[in-house]
Amino acid sequence: MSEFVTVARVGAIAEGQGGTFQVGERLVAVFNRGGEYFAIDDLCPHMGASLGAGYMDAEGVVTCPWHAWHFSVCDGTWCDNPRIKIDAFETRVVGDEIQVRTTPTKAE
Repeated sequence: MSEFVTVARVGAIAEGQGGTFQVGERLVAVFNRGGEYFAIDDLCPHMGASLGAGYMDAEGVVTCPWHAWHFSVCDGTWCDNPRIKIDAFETRVVGDEIQVRTTPTKAE
């Protein structure tokens, strides 16, 4: 059974922003969209840039800061080719802690 780890406290990730956190063996980008938290693989598959440092628009699409690849923070879908996805992770808030599941969400 996979577990959750605390990555930050509520309020540490500003609305519309993201951050990069160690989750188990991986770096995960966590974003705050309307007070709801989403987590995807931090590394862009193109050249390894940090997606946590990217820009997220109002629809929840993060743009890689290096070469402008676009990914949905909701499920990791690459917006230019929806058949390709990066890993997405379940998040939850317990008390004032933002937590991320250590294993990726299974593709549907």
